[in-house]
Amino acid sequence: MLLTDSHCHFDFAAFGPDSGTERAEHWLRAQAVGVHRLVIPGIEAAQWPTLPKLCAAHNGLYYALGLHPWWLAKAESALEKTNSGLANAALDWPSELTAALERAKDDPRWVAVGEIGLDKHLPLALEQQEAAFITQLKLAIEYQKPVIIHSNGTHDRVLKWLRRYPVIGGVVHGFSGSRQQAETFWQLGLHIGVGGTITYSRANKTRQAIAALPIEALVLETDAPDMPLSGFQGQPNHPTQLPLVLSALAALRQTDEANLSLQLERNVERLFGW
Repeated sequence: MLLTDSHCHFDFAAFGPDSGTERAEHWLRAQAVGVHRLVIPGIEAAQWPTLPKLCAAHNGLYYALGLHPWWLAKAESALEKTNSGLANAALDWPSELTAALERAKDDPRWVAVGEIGLDKHLPLALEQQEAAFITQLKLAIEYQKPVIIHSNGTHDRVLKWLRRYPVIGGVVHGFSGSRQQAETFWQLGLHIGVGGTITYSRANKTRQAIAALPIEALVLETDAPDMPLSGFQGQPNHPTQLPLVLSALAALRQTDEANLSLQLERNVERLFGW
């Protein structure tokens, strides 16, 4: 069975330094269990020039470019200092992101705008987060790319902006919410990212939502090295765990793993235009 990890932070230090063989060895381990593609989401400006190079060095790696809400405060602070004359050179992140997307527009490894979104647990005001989210939704529309969305306690607000700025598709990463919310995302063309959350019995609401959705709405992910599966708490997550997510999903939906994997591959291919 061939599987695609639709959300893996494979450029993080947990997978080794940028130079050397360690990262390549991690990728070989993933391929050995059937993971033949993964998408690396962009989270901050420092990645925007490096992700294309990483993905060009390894077959099967693809990338997204975006500014994650967790890194937004840093970028906004730099921009404010620049505008007030308190710094000689700092990041104007909207311009830098636009330039990065323009450089990537002919690269087949660039598949999405993301990781973008909202997080109610951040100290940064939601209004500021929403302004950045809207900026990036507009860029996704301009470049006709799907989005990879981070939504933590903000599903209804994210849905509000998706209705106002309809993108061509995307995925709600690490979904944790109700069946109604999941169905509404799917109605707007957003797939639901299924990862380690469904391996926890306490995540009953999310498990019920995933079990009830059309299979066409789902894609697999690990969020490695984060979001460890049940039984692996305290250990770095890894794309080699993706078959365990598939097994958990097959058990939850009471279906055959082989047929399920084929449908999930069709879903992710449709989503990212492969």
